[in-house]
Amino acid sequence: MTDAVLDPRLLDAAIAVLAETGWEGVTLEKVAERAGQSRSTVWRKGVTRDGLLAALLDALADDFRLSMWPLLTSDEPGRVRLEQGLAVLCQVIERHLPLVLASDEVFHQGDPGRRQLNYLDPYRRFVRDGQADGTLAGGDSADEVAEVAFNCVAWTYSHLRGRHQWSAERAEQKVIRLVMHGLLPAS
Repeated sequence: MTDAVLDPRLLDAAIAVLAETGWEGVTLEKVAERAGQSRSTVWRKGVTRDGLLAALLDALADDFRLSMWPLLTSDEPGRVRLEQGLAVLCQVIERHLPLVLASDEVFHQGDPGRRQLNYLDPYRRFVRDGQADGTLAGGDSADEVAEVAFNCVAWTYSHLRGRHQWSAERAEQKVIRLVMHGLLPAS
């Protein structure tokens, strides 16, 4: 990735074009025009469509890491951290909604030249801790519970926000409440 790709004007332009056209409609010409630059100037800087995607994915990963850190260092019960972690997921998705709506693979992008992040790891930890401390139902594989919870929240939230125009607050509350209800221990 070149320094030019990190130019905030180009990244903002890429996000705007992405929101309007989807990933297939993102071209260097459209991004350059939106950023107030010529396509040849952008091209001479070494910017590529793949470089823009990598920069947007890196920004998503960095935002997730930073947002999740307080929960990873918290001593709250597993259920509390899981619920807060799912709220963080919604908030991170909100900040990167055009990218998330453009592809259902944004949390799976694997490019050997890029930093890798396993988005499920914090949720696995929260579920294991919740099962161990009794705040979450036990018996099911923590890995499977984490994967289902993550995907239920991530994709349902994204769909309700982007395709049904629900407010961020409404989508977050409804989706998390439904998922968490299914994970509570029987009383």
